Amino acid sequence: MGDVRITHLGGPTVLVEVGGWRLLTDPTFDPPGRRYRFGWGTASRKLTGPAVPAAAVGRIDVVLLSHDQHGDNLDDAGRDLLPAAGIVVTTPGGARRVGGRAHGLAPWSDLRLRAAGRPDLWVTATPARHGPPLSRPLAGAVTGFALHWAGQRHGALWISGDTVLYGGVREVARRLRVGTAVLHLGGVRFPVTGPVRYSMTGRQAVELCRRLRPHTVLPVHYEGWRHFREGRPAAERAFARAPEPVRRAVRWLPRGEPVAVEV
Repeated sequence: MGDVRITHLGGPTVLVEVGGWRLLTDPTFDPPGRRYRFGWGTASRKLTGPAVPAAAVGRIDVVLLSHDQHGDNLDDAGRDLLPAAGIVVTTPGGARRVGGRAHGLAPWSDLRLRAAGRPDLWVTATPARHGPPLSRPLAGAVTGFALHWAGQRHGALWISGDTVLYGGVREVARRLRVGTAVLHLGGVRFPVTGPVRYSMTGRQAVELCRRLRPHTVLPVHYEGWRHFREGRPAAERAFARAPEPVRRAVRWLPRGEPVAVEV
């Protein structure tokens, strides 16, 4: 349980393998080219397909679904995968819409995962806000996830979900000891809503990491869609200006290749 294998499949989709468990975040496996509508006049086109097709991912015990209402976090091929997963953990509203074995967690509530022959895992839902204040009618509810298990050396494995930096996310730094932070970046903007952002910029990520002080930072969900306004080069510039402990913590995951991460 010391090292965890993490595979970035593209966008927000990450496979986490630990202690015999296989957890998948925000399944997105549609091919590129399609334009997706997000509501209230917002839309985007997918530019990059997954590094690994859904059929090749293998057994999935748990899907951690930050939100179900946007095609860049749950597309058609990802939705088709859900019934074969052991359980789906998401927002309360998302659980009602997804149905089946979906569990909805309110912020700071927990779910214990148990299976024969595997260590227990705990999933804690963490606050997220997919845009500026009062944006929930447009963007809908979103959640992050903190994963805990016995023997973690550096702290929880935290997945931010699609969120901006705001008080709820800063609360994560106050309440949790985070060892590995999987951060959804991209600085999302839409023409119809002007300059406001719907996900973290590199600059916000640096500020958050100064508070979290994680051992490892893994940026994801910064490429592959037209609505992302900050790709990897912009995030790299922001991290290059960060304090040395933050710079040292950042690792850029290759797409489709398992990477061992010390947790």
